[in-house]
Amino acid sequence: MRIDIITVVPDILKSPFEASILKRSIEKNIVEVHVHNLRDYTDLSYNQVDDYQFGGGAGMVLMIEPIDKCITALKKERDYDEVIYMTPDGVTLNQKIANSLSLLNNIIILCGHYKGVDQRVRDLFITKEISIGDYVLSGGELGAAVLCDTIIRLIPGVLSNETSALTDTFQDNLLAPPVYTRPADYKGTKVPEVLLSGNFPKIEEWREDEAYKRTERLRPDLLE
Repeated sequence: MRIDIITVVPDILKSPFEASILKRSIEKNIVEVHVHNLRDYTDLSYNQVDDYQFGGGAGMVLMIEPIDKCITALKKERDYDEVIYMTPDGVTLNQKIANSLSLLNNIIILCGHYKGVDQRVRDLFITKEISIGDYVLSGGELGAAVLCDTIIRLIPGVLSNETSALTDTFQDNLLAPPVYTRPADYKGTKVPEVLLSGNFPKIEEWREDEAYKRTERLRPDLLE
């Protein structure tokens, strides 16, 4: 997979891809992540990429021309499956969306900033709009990093144990069951006996039951 991220503040996106699972996936050539500075695609003085909105109002708006130039340049090099815009009024990211996007080859992620982007960008170039929650950030960069993490960890070969991602919370519309590790008895609080039994069918049955109970208690909406 190749992911191209368009942003006006590329420095925000450095650290997420320089550690842990995302770093290893890039080093293993499983995924490519390229960050593009939108200011490299403007001919205006001071590398201007934003302007006041027509009709008045607070906040600056990212202009269409530099975004057009950047997306057009990328599309000349390869075909893209999706051009995603990170915006608080997009569809809320969930595991089903992440699963679907992880099967693609090439995607572009456009990070909004200031008051957003010229609506014509959304009308002409964007194929999917995604939010990471009902709140507003200073820009789409952190949302883009979250989206990349949810996608990349699902790609075969990224996790050392590929079944781990398949048993995550939300994969079956259930929350994950409780998990335990050593010691089996910590200051009188003990691990459930079934997990120490070695009876794997019983263990799986216990996990499924606990996952359902936890979901029913914490997120009953998932069961609907």
